[in-house]
Amino acid sequence: MKEKLIQIRDNRKYLRMLSQKYPSIQDVAARIVNLASYDALPKGTEHFISDLHGEADAFIHILNNASGVIREKVDNLFDHTIPLNERDSLATLVYYPKQKLELVKRQNTNMPDWYRITIQRLVELARLLSSKYSRKITRDRMPIGYEYIIDELLHTNYDEQNKEKYYDTIIQTMIQLDMADDLIVALSSLIKSLAVDRLHILGDIFDRGPRPDIIMEKLMEHHSVDIQWGNHDILWMGAAAGSRACIANVLNNCLQYDNVDLIEDVYGINLRELALFAQETYGDCPVFTPKVVNTSKHGSKEVRLYAQMKKAIDVIMLKLEGRIILRHPEYHMEDRLLLDKINYEAKTVTIGGVAYPMRDCSFPTVNPQDPYNLTPEEEQVMENIKQGFKRCEKLQRHVSFLYSKGEMFTCCNGNLLFHGCVPMEKDGSFSRIELDGQTYFGRELMNHCETLARQAYFAPTNTQVRAHAKDFMWYLWCGKNSPLFGRNVMTTFERLFIEDKTTWAEPKNPYYDHVNQEKMCLNVLAEFGLSSSHSHIVNGHVPVKAKNGESPIKGNGRLVVIDGGFCRAYHNTTGIAGYTLISNSNDMRIVAHEPFTTIEDAVENNTDIHSTSNIFEFLEKRMMVADTDSGEVHREKIEDLKMLMNAYRMGIIKQTHTKENLFL
Repeated sequence: MKEKLIQIRDNRKYLRMLSQKYPSIQDVAARIVNLASYDALPKGTEHFISDLHGEADAFIHILNNASGVIREKVDNLFDHTIPLNERDSLATLVYYPKQKLELVKRQNTNMPDWYRITIQRLVELARLLSSKYSRKITRDRMPIGYEYIIDELLHTNYDEQNKEKYYDTIIQTMIQLDMADDLIVALSSLIKSLAVDRLHILGDIFDRGPRPDIIMEKLMEHHSVDIQWGNHDILWMGAAAGSRACIANVLNNCLQYDNVDLIEDVYGINLRELALFAQETYGDCPVFTPKVVNTSKHGSKEVRLYAQMKKAIDVIMLKLEGRIILRHPEYHMEDRLLLDKINYEAKTVTIGGVAYPMRDCSFPTVNPQDPYNLTPEEEQVMENIKQGFKRCEKLQRHVSFLYSKGEMFTCCNGNLLFHGCVPMEKDGSFSRIELDGQTYFGRELMNHCETLARQAYFAPTNTQVRAHAKDFMWYLWCGKNSPLFGRNVMTTFERLFIEDKTTWAEPKNPYYDHVNQEKMCLNVLAEFGLSSSHSHIVNGHVPVKAKNGESPIKGNGRLVVIDGGFCRAYHNTTGIAGYTLISNSNDMRIVAHEPFTTIEDAVENNTDIHSTSNIFEFLEKRMMVADTDSGEVHREKIEDLKMLMNAYRMGIIKQTHTKENLFL
């Protein structure tokens, strides 16, 4: 008793604050019961996805079908009672309820019966998925305005004769009020929400694909999501923070993959001044013709203009990057200073002591005596575009979300998630990297990188701290020891100007040479404080060449690479169209997806993404919430609440009794 009294007195200030939320013994007891009972439920299902690269349609479908989980539940529930074609249609209805309803109403003459049967089936499916959640959590996931109706439908006992008419009346009344469509949409939303408890995005939402903005909007609507930044995300974050080097790289990528519409139409950033400058400065630039060109969309004049714009921004980019490298010798990237290595008379560039012929040696804006200095016209172009990025409300909203939900790495339920790598030496030891006068490696390196990434956006404007951090955002994009880049060099210059492809090589960090070694994986996990026999490293960034027989499972099951090529540009490389790693209360599985067609095809023909599931780890016993990070947090809260209850009982803290707060 004396120890409890000392503990309460030592924590009196905290307990008084806690008492404002739980003002009576009944409130405290109700919350303890809530937490303890929740811990006795099975762990929620986690989905891990990476490298979406703007492929919004495919991502939306994977989100809607929960990587095949919803279809699996439909088959498990209705396999012996509903024909295959009806199961196909029901699953599609869950994925795209509004679009599917329009089609059904055009084809069906007896809608009241269809509504009644369909709503009953959706309720059964929602009931199955809600069985892993508390009633409160299930209710919290319900669309606003439908909580009462859906809650009653989910918890009606079909076997109780007294409730049968009550249940039917709810459905019939919604049909009579012409609100059956709304109820179906609400039930479908709940089903999708219950199918995935938590979503992990392991980076690279942006670049290559056309609509990363749609992906961002969907993620912002999700009930539980975290993001591990990828190098392409960091690039856009740096651009939004005002880094001109990052902006130039963003524009280079968008021009390369025919995504100018994303900049101009979606984010409303005006590139007209860049276009005019490019036309006035450069003639034909066939070397700079974008890698991906939609010839049905663009005529020859527009393709020529894009090539001119790309050359203009690429030259600006090389200058801006050179200035960062000169400002930061600690980056050890002097080998990327190539504008001063050009021999204009011989039309060659010297790299590593070898003179290579250049495919294009026309540089009207480059002063050989001061090659990294922007001309006044280039300065003006970049200043206007920078203001466009900083003033774009939609982009700033998306980047703010990346900062609020994102980080360099995440430790969750025994798993370590990050996009790229932990920089290593050839012998497998962690690389020691000097930044800002200190040496960092492993976890501390990741933490320092995250600190600088946040300073680039949140430090006071026009300060040295912010300017320094903005330079570092570019380093994270392509720096020699960047954990997000994971390569020794980004050979942008060589790919633009040199025909000899041997110069294009971008050697990977030694981390990738060791991924198949379980010992290395255990060392990395230990560095981040993880030691469970079921702990894993989960990475994206490097596409798995599944078509060549490469497995995403490395290091005797300790490391999983989940970049399966969501981006269409990688489908030929990987042979598939993305992975989802699924961790539920019983096992861990990797799901490989085939390419997605279109949403229209899915709605009209019930076409789904075919996915192949491979369970690679079974748990000895079912994992409960008590076994997760949440369970650990709950135990700490329960101890605090018990201390508050003792404070109430011993008269040290006064209870406040009100009707509203008597029960939760």
